[in-house]
Amino acid sequence: MKIGQREIGRDHRPYVIAEMSGNHNQSLDRALAIVDAAAASGADAIKLQTYTAETMTLDLDAPGFVIDDAASLWRGRQLFDLYREAHTPWDWHRPIIERAASHGLHCFSTPFDETAVDFLESLDVPAYKIASFECTDLPLVRKVAATGKPMIISTGMASLAEIDETVRTARAHGCNDLVLLKCTSTYPATPGNTNLRTIPHLREAFGCEVGLSDHTMGCGAAVAAVALGAVVVEKHFTLRRADGGVDSTFSLEPEELQQLRTETERAWQAMGSVTYGGTAAEDASRKHRRTLYVARDIAEGEPLTAENLRIVRPGFGLPPKYFDVMLGKRVNQPLRAGTPLAWAHVA
Repeated sequence: MKIGQREIGRDHRPYVIAEMSGNHNQSLDRALAIVDAAAASGADAIKLQTYTAETMTLDLDAPGFVIDDAASLWRGRQLFDLYREAHTPWDWHRPIIERAASHGLHCFSTPFDETAVDFLESLDVPAYKIASFECTDLPLVRKVAATGKPMIISTGMASLAEIDETVRTARAHGCNDLVLLKCTSTYPATPGNTNLRTIPHLREAFGCEVGLSDHTMGCGAAVAAVALGAVVVEKHFTLRRADGGVDSTFSLEPEELQQLRTETERAWQAMGSVTYGGTAAEDASRKHRRTLYVARDIAEGEPLTAENLRIVRPGFGLPPKYFDVMLGKRVNQPLRAGTPLAWAHVA
């Protein structure tokens, strides 16, 4: 599939998405600086999230509306307040998109309700992302699919049956270009809970390309994902984790994003194809193989022995497998030490 003019698939290096999320810390200047840094670090796209606190949840201090998970980064926070802090003001979207375009960087977003889709359509975004938590929101999936734009859908927490229902809905309502992202919806995620072997299974099950939405630290999981066929890698991105912010703890810094871009591309290049017998690049190394060489001067008619015949480098003589065959055979000409042995040398 394509986003803009960028081909996405296993014949192309991985498509790297820098997720801004709430790392702008409610500063448009910082948001624009994040775009600049993402472009300089080699990202293909910057991704936003389009919602308001009112479209995400209810303003209630009640069970279910306050995070009570002891392991959560946001324990004790009221959902409404957290979303109000993290949301990207809608009037920022156009300047962010324009800044991205000035760098040749794609900019698209994750909408969280139908009004967000209508707004993003007014900005002519090139693609849409569906978040893991909205993967089962079929009315939203239908709305996005009807735009005809490429869809990238995260699958964190979703069962195989739920993913199937989402994919069928998207395809039935106008989505022709689809990438599913393997995702673990914990923040941060651990490598041991990432289960990357799901990637080829997803691709086979749904007949589409697959990528990784990665909340682990570093780029090891992303590199491994590419080795398993991931064509998209999405990571949260910030200028500096020390600056704080709702997602900063599990976000990459510019130097790390640059490393991610480099190492995922290397992993993709290294996959190659099934190859035996050496590559063209290895041809020059064949001369360093071991072969049969005359180790001492030999007179005409003298037999070859373990003392005057050796298996050594370089590789211009007969292969080592003929060593035992040659022992005892008499040479038909004088041979000096250092002569690569050939069939023509024996009677």
